[in-house]
Amino acid sequence: MDPTPDVEAEAARTLATIADEVSQCRACPRLVEWRERVAREKRAAYADQEYWGRGVPGWGDPLASVAVVGLAPAAHGANRTGRMFCGDRSGEWLYRALWRAGFASQPETTSRDDDMVLSDVWITSPVHCAPPDNKPTIVERDTCVGFLSRELAALPRLSVVVALGGFGFSVLSRLYDVRPRPRFGHGVEVAVCRDAASPGPGSTDAGSPRPILLGCYHVSQQNTFTGRLTEDMLDATFARARHLAGLTPHD
Repeated sequence: MDPTPDVEAEAARTLATIADEVSQCRACPRLVEWRERVAREKRAAYADQEYWGRGVPGWGDPLASVAVVGLAPAAHGANRTGRMFCGDRSGEWLYRALWRAGFASQPETTSRDDDMVLSDVWITSPVHCAPPDNKPTIVERDTCVGFLSRELAALPRLSVVVALGGFGFSVLSRLYDVRPRPRFGHGVEVAVCRDAASPGPGSTDAGSPRPILLGCYHVSQQNTFTGRLTEDMLDATFARARHLAGLTPHD
């Protein structure tokens, strides 16, 4: 049964509240110092742009059946644009793939204010601030994971979560209290028990549905430049996500 308009409106309100909290959060001093220093100093190529320089909220369709969970915003990507995976090579790969899979209205996004529309997908990460060397600490991860938990719980139709990389996969396995802990791999699927007794660390809703976890190599340049992750592999991942979510195949 499709959610009613009231359910959609409530999901949108909840996600907007979380987004506002994320953008104002200053809980992790190291991340706050780094994100703001990067925003002040800037990269030469973006010297004329105003950086976002705050926590980056998740975004997408409040009625998403599929969520995509990465690692953290890139210093000169999402930390600049204010939109997850927007503004760097990794995002170029991701959004092209989402467009080919029927989740995105266009193959690229360059600003949080452009015309990109996402359908049936929500994009977020376990850590919402850009970390130095792209490596958040365990404390930073655990401080931020509550936002991720609340986002996923607010999506009334969520049935599949695509984890881009081992970091996100590990966080999600803990969040849903998957036991034994599964080993990350590209294409790994984990059907999380829906009647699990515990929602896992950071979760706020013991009764929320547990989706299928789907592992995918991260769209980092390290993976895409070396061929460890190809566009065909990424396309197959999102085609599989559509199938698992019960969505119509996209030609």
